[in-house]
Amino acid sequence: MVQLTVEECARRDGSDGPAAALALRVVVETARMLGAARLVPIESAHIDGCLYHGDSGTLFAEQLVAGHGRVRVPTTLNVGALDLLHADRARLAPQPAAMARRLMQAYLDLDCRPTWTCAPYQAGHRPAPGTHVAWGESNAVAFCNSVLGARSERYGDYLDICAALAARAPDVGLHRDENRRATVLIDGSGLDPRLLAEDAFYPVLGAWLGASVGSRIAAIDGLPLSLSDDRLKALCAAAASTGAVGLFHIIGVTPEAPDRATAFAGVPPMETIRLTGALLHAARDRLSTTAALPDTAIDAIAIGSPHLSIDEFQRLLGLLRGRRSRLPFYACTGRHTLDKLQALGLTEAVAAANITVVADTCVVVTPILPAGGGVLLTNSGKFAHYTRPNTGYDVVYGSLSDVAETAAAGRLVRDEALWR
Repeated sequence: MVQLTVEECARRDGSDGPAAALALRVVVETARMLGAARLVPIESAHIDGCLYHGDSGTLFAEQLVAGHGRVRVPTTLNVGALDLLHADRARLAPQPAAMARRLMQAYLDLDCRPTWTCAPYQAGHRPAPGTHVAWGESNAVAFCNSVLGARSERYGDYLDICAALAARAPDVGLHRDENRRATVLIDGSGLDPRLLAEDAFYPVLGAWLGASVGSRIAAIDGLPLSLSDDRLKALCAAAASTGAVGLFHIIGVTPEAPDRATAFAGVPPMETIRLTGALLHAARDRLSTTAALPDTAIDAIAIGSPHLSIDEFQRLLGLLRGRRSRLPFYACTGRHTLDKLQALGLTEAVAAANITVVADTCVVVTPILPAGGGVLLTNSGKFAHYTRPNTGYDVVYGSLSDVAETAAAGRLVRDEALWR
């Protein structure tokens, strides 16, 4: 039995309109099924359900609009199925394209912010440590818990928007102290500092982490304490793609883990895994679904899962050094980054490099890549995981430097020195 407050009972019974009542009933029933004794007030939400997967999602969102629904907490939107700024990007048939557009509009009508990004934390949505939120999208949930120290379970489509309308979430899982304690220690103290200094290391570590720990809570010790948001973003995205990772601790970085003792709440780890270069080399190789040989033909390049930041665009342009891509090259990003590109006068440089910018969506959730399949080069652990099942393309994983050199050469160029 879920105990409700007087305010929650009134909302359930229609005090704030039919949409809010429906939303709260959904949250309460979910809480009951999960065994929660109560609901917890939330301070923000991030919505994954705005990505079109079928007409039912559109009709549900429009029902909430018709019921005078409005989000009760600050709410950002994940990617949709359309690039609303570049009409020619997605090759959807007229009917699904129309339904996808209706879905995106419905979420705007619910007063959600039109961020359309899988990296809301880089678009200004950064809840404070210890606050309860309801976030969807796997990398965003992992970043929210592991980097920001806010508290969110892994909210699925439609439950996320119901939580936003109700301003409540079930008091279960990662909302509760006892479920946030680390149980597995990942010891990275023996890794080569040169490896830790490379951007390409962090998607590999994330992919290994997700595959190795699943839904258990790991604490990683031995990483640099001054990790950039982009490296943390890449780590979270890969970990949440290859495993059911909603939270991990980085000792000295995660707000809840200033040291080992705090991360484990004074209890010895149930398991300790020591990272080695050989172990991570093997994890790197598993990110590619086809042989990465000098004569491997590359048919397209895609980066930006999660969405590219302004720093990543600047690093890419620096690596290209004015050269133009000889291959189809897609860079997925959010509107907040496009605004920064424009402000810095870099929009023309990106276009001159023959890079196709994709906003509001990405190449693995809607048909954007050239038809016919082939081999895709990416520096994203998340793209590496989802590209083959979602697009039919095989994948080669490389660093951002590999991406730039391959784009300029028109053939695969991959530096193996680091991984040796």
